[in-house]
Amino acid sequence: MADLFHMLPEEERAFLDILDRLCATKIAPEAAETDEESHFVRRQLAQLAEAGMLGANLPEPFGPGISAECLLGAVEIVAGACASTASALTAHYLATDSLHLGGDAALQARYLPAAAEGRSLGAFALTERNAGSDPADMKTRAVREGAGYRLKGAKCFISNGGVADFIVVYAVTDPAAGHRGISAFVVDKGTPGLVPGRAERTMGLRGGHVWELDFDCWLPEANRLGPEGTGFRTAMKVLDNGRVEVAAMAIGIAQAALSAATTWAKTRIIGGVPLADRQGIRWQLADMATDLSAARLLALEAARQRQAGQRFTSAASMAKLYASEMRHRVTDGALQLHGGYGFTRDMPLERYARDCRILRIYEGSSEIQRTIIAGHLLA
Repeated sequence: MADLFHMLPEEERAFLDILDRLCATKIAPEAAETDEESHFVRRQLAQLAEAGMLGANLPEPFGPGISAECLLGAVEIVAGACASTASALTAHYLATDSLHLGGDAALQARYLPAAAEGRSLGAFALTERNAGSDPADMKTRAVREGAGYRLKGAKCFISNGGVADFIVVYAVTDPAAGHRGISAFVVDKGTPGLVPGRAERTMGLRGGHVWELDFDCWLPEANRLGPEGTGFRTAMKVLDNGRVEVAAMAIGIAQAALSAATTWAKTRIIGGVPLADRQGIRWQLADMATDLSAARLLALEAARQRQAGQRFTSAASMAKLYASEMRHRVTDGALQLHGGYGFTRDMPLERYARDCRILRIYEGSSEIQRTIIAGHLLA
């Protein structure tokens, strides 16, 4: 397979090599137990923090300032080792991206150094039970009260929400203004009136927990990200970043599945010959590899546009849409190739299939991505 990351400078390629070794020796061996026991991936995040991954999405002086293309490759590596860890990591990125893109210098200085070093963990609270695909439907309110705001409402499906040290919460400050009436706030762990509910029992990503969160909090004005009414714009920019990272997760899982399928095809003997000697199997592997490479190229193009400072909303949606749909074709094909063994929990194929199912849903479903792409096409 061609190395599609050949354009990276030597130091970034070295970073990916170190991360690959870390994930292979420390993260991947714990993935099955994490899934089985549904342990939150706190230990894995600490290991990634030592490698600089918790701040990898941030520019200097807060993070290492790696390129968007390198970040894409890094998330792919983590997801291939443990998708639960990648989910918690990229949820942290959504929170720190919110601060980087929407917060003032004082707010960034308060939160980003510790977050980038892994001394604190972030969460991104946008989704509500009746406001998923369209954030303008959210009911959480932030009303002026004294020298700050009274934040009241509920969020759901918030990755890291019950264990995060800080949560970036999006709320309506002006109900009459629609999207322009949404603002963002930082809520610290332990703030009176912040009540985490139960962690959801999910089909996959069992180590990357999601929570319900209830809010009835008073927050100082200094905890608001930017001027009132700028929250929606910040959230959309953050989600552009996040969709490229979801694409990277899909690619990482699919790559792990394809690697397993390739090894199995070469070593599984049926009728005295390896599966890989059969033309049907060879063609199946070729299609899977082509599908995977196409997804990676779309994601790299979105990352290139992000790195160049261009508007990359459509490219991010295309990458997320194609990669999240591709991962099913590849992981399901890999499981099928393993036969009954792929259906057992002794192999990782069934975990790959469960973990990757959410990728078509969160950070904008496939249907929403098609709507975004068509809107840009027809504008």
